[in-house]
Amino acid sequence: MRIGLWIDDDQQSVDELRRRLHTAAEAGFGALWLSERGGWDPLTLLAAAGPVPSGVPVGTSIVRTYPRHPLALAAQVLTAQAATGNRLVLGLGPGPQPIIAGQYGYDPARPVENLREYLGVLLPLLRGEQVAHEGPAWHAAGAIAVSGVPAPPVYLSALGPRMLQLTGEVADGTLTTWTGPRTVTEHVLPRLSRAAAEAGRPVPAVTAGVCIGLTKDVDSLRTWVHEAFGAAVGLPSYRAAFDREGVAGPADMVLAGDETTLEREINRFAAAGVAELQIIPCGTADEQDRTIAFAAELSTRPASGSASGDGSDPQGPRGA
Repeated sequence: MRIGLWIDDDQQSVDELRRRLHTAAEAGFGALWLSERGGWDPLTLLAAAGPVPSGVPVGTSIVRTYPRHPLALAAQVLTAQAATGNRLVLGLGPGPQPIIAGQYGYDPARPVENLREYLGVLLPLLRGEQVAHEGPAWHAAGAIAVSGVPAPPVYLSALGPRMLQLTGEVADGTLTTWTGPRTVTEHVLPRLSRAAAEAGRPVPAVTAGVCIGLTKDVDSLRTWVHEAFGAAVGLPSYRAAFDREGVAGPADMVLAGDETTLEREINRFAAAGVAELQIIPCGTADEQDRTIAFAAELSTRPASGSASGDGSDPQGPRGA
């Protein structure tokens, strides 16, 4: 199982984020991720950072589709793909309903249908094909005139049954949040496998985003997670994820404790079939630094360890 690192861009300069991306790649992480959070644009940041050491994949977790026309996003994605040395992993999804409706003014009532139509335009554009589409949600006509840039793998933020069905049919992977090993085994992988088999394509990889903290004070770290991410309980897709796990909210999902505890919990994800654990460092600045150092060390262990960074390359062979 690969170990990747989610990098918080809040209050960080472009130069600092570039430095953090390169430092994390040098430390041995198997992949690096940025998100769209109302500040910096992650695709532009990754393009500005350029290729990172060792050719580590860099990805978005996630960019929102509703506010981006597929022709515009395809041009931005292929530009970032070329700028990163063809190591981009495009993670995307509709985005949280309150943001899509409240900030952008779009009606997010049918997100799966909207995303299915969107991908029907975006994926051919990323492959360099001409599109002529007129649908209920999107109109697109044209192509992206760049050459020699391969389409990046596309991962979807899939948690619910219908989004997992769509992922299995057309995408290369899924990015889960607030999902533990049991849910991966009992809910995520069975639905992905069934959809992929029906579509005659490989099973998409699972990248699980997990809050994690190396700490001596587990209760305080859980409080930190509640204060930082507690609003997630108000989002329907996340609320359903917590319900599947049988927990109240984000604080109950964090991996927290000493090195032995964290390694044991991380290995549970590997045993569940997760291709990559995307760690989200939590706690005080010191705790986050120690968490990152510990996770980097796990990532660089020999491949015999179940938490080593020997997962399948998201830039490897793609499904049809």
